[in-house]
Amino acid sequence: MLPRKQDYGLKAAYAPRSRPVMNFTAVKLSSVRHRSAVLPSVLTFAVIVASGGLLLMIEKGMLNSMETPPPRGSGPRSRYNSNARVGRPQDPLADTDFQILQEIRNRTIRTMCGQKSMPHDVWSLGPLQRKTLLQHILVNDQHRFLYCYVPKVACSNWKRLLKVLSGALGDMDAKIKMDHHSDLLFLSSLKPEEIRYRLKHYFKFLFVREPMERLLSAYKNKFGEIEAYQKRYGAEIVKRYRKGQGGKSAAAAKGDDVTFSEFVRYLLDEDVDRMNEHWMPAYNLCQPCAVSYDFVGSYEHLQRDAEYVLRRVGAPEHVRFPDRQAWYKPVTAETMHYYLCSLPQKLLKDLLPKYILDFSLFTYPLPNTTAQHCRH
Repeated sequence: MLPRKQDYGLKAAYAPRSRPVMNFTAVKLSSVRHRSAVLPSVLTFAVIVASGGLLLMIEKGMLNSMETPPPRGSGPRSRYNSNARVGRPQDPLADTDFQILQEIRNRTIRTMCGQKSMPHDVWSLGPLQRKTLLQHILVNDQHRFLYCYVPKVACSNWKRLLKVLSGALGDMDAKIKMDHHSDLLFLSSLKPEEIRYRLKHYFKFLFVREPMERLLSAYKNKFGEIEAYQKRYGAEIVKRYRKGQGGKSAAAAKGDDVTFSEFVRYLLDEDVDRMNEHWMPAYNLCQPCAVSYDFVGSYEHLQRDAEYVLRRVGAPEHVRFPDRQAWYKPVTAETMHYYLCSLPQKLLKDLLPKYILDFSLFTYPLPNTTAQHCRH
């Protein structure tokens, strides 16, 4: 059963939360005509100017070893600081890292999303963008939170956890096949006034992952293990991008041996707003400029950040985010090194702009694929 849609005074006037000016230096954007639906090319242009020519720096290889800078200024500390120590006592250094990362992300997102060319609420998005967003936000009315799920960022475990919190599932260890839609309430199923209320009053969060690691995880899982994806996407990719074979070979019919290079060529020809959710950028899935998220967790610190969210929303003490299963195969640094360094450099440089908002907004350094690095 779906959670009941409750009446929380939905007729109250809704106004998008104002975004405070942070003590963070940014280059002003050139004048760009405002549109209700911001096109990907405009978003990319905005990032180029706001970051002082970030894409040019990609071309020059200047960001290959960039580290995340410390926050500047002496503005107020993040509101997450007072709630960072939750559950079990934490190591002070780890707690400091948690606070710094959140502050950097908050400032970065607010600075870039404050630009006029960016969407400032859900209703300023284009129809396709808004549909994608609302279909990826899950609702829990009992604990008053919204979770925007990003595939390949532990979303299956989060969905199981939401089912436990709603009472649809007994516990996280229940041995049942995961259904990604039943017993879950999506924001897209609610009326506009119900959507507005929850966006304004509920705790909102998402989890992100290093963009190239997430992409590689999707490639290895979908084209190495899932027959449905091999037939639907793999066969077409082989037909388009494998020279001299087209649709005549057995490989083209099965689609079970797509190379990473072929997959990247396919992505370069895809519109980011129409991509499959498993490789669509997190920005396009969750629209962090249109939705003022209260917390952005990291896949790299999944247990720590998940624990924070559970305590923040008032989940019962016995509800814990599960450990990764024994069969889980992580994308290691060695695997990343092999695939990215084996990829033609021109393909990688053409690919990065499609995910540049994920790198910049969520403060991930660009991958180091210099000749010197790839030799080791």
